[in-house]
Amino acid sequence: MGSEQIIQYIQEYSYFIIFIFLFFGIVGIPSPEESLLFLIGVLAAHGQLSMSWGILFAFLGTFAGMLAGYYAGKYVGYPIIIKYGKWVGLTEEKAVKFEAQFTKNSPKTLIIGFFMPGLRQVAPYLSGIFSLNILRYMLITGAGSLLWSISYILLGWGLGSTFPINPNYVPYLGVGLLVIFILTTLIQYVRKKRKERGKI
Repeated sequence: MGSEQIIQYIQEYSYFIIFIFLFFGIVGIPSPEESLLFLIGVLAAHGQLSMSWGILFAFLGTFAGMLAGYYAGKYVGYPIIIKYGKWVGLTEEKAVKFEAQFTKNSPKTLIIGFFMPGLRQVAPYLSGIFSLNILRYMLITGAGSLLWSISYILLGWGLGSTFPINPNYVPYLGVGLLVIFILTTLIQYVRKKRKERGKI
């Protein structure tokens, strides 16, 4: 989906379309999430929409998606693991071990997960499956939703204010930034593992 079409949707359906796109993206339906957030910032820099309203609806869509994923996992996910997990090597015993590890690292996993496609979609379902405390989950994902939304929108606004960015090229910029983030994360992970091996 191109930027022109996204802009057209925003013009036709106002800020609610931001909510819809991000909600669907979080629950696992393909949606240009990072590109959309970056585009909001660029359009705000060009005076084509309000950044405050853009951030609000981006946050609400993201947070609503995280809650929907949590409850879907809570009421649907675990029974499926118990019934069909053995066919893919995920026994109940392995599920229990994974649950303990995920629960222990849930704050870090949830926050980092916002910036990693795939994990961002899976984390809320796992949180529901493993029945993380809902109030704690809402607090963490609320903060993460706001941080993720503001980060990309402000980045788009900052670059859009500094450089003559054509909104039609935003999807490519979003993908580029995502690739840079993933590569940086992988490099840090490899360095950490090497340091751990060096201490042994």
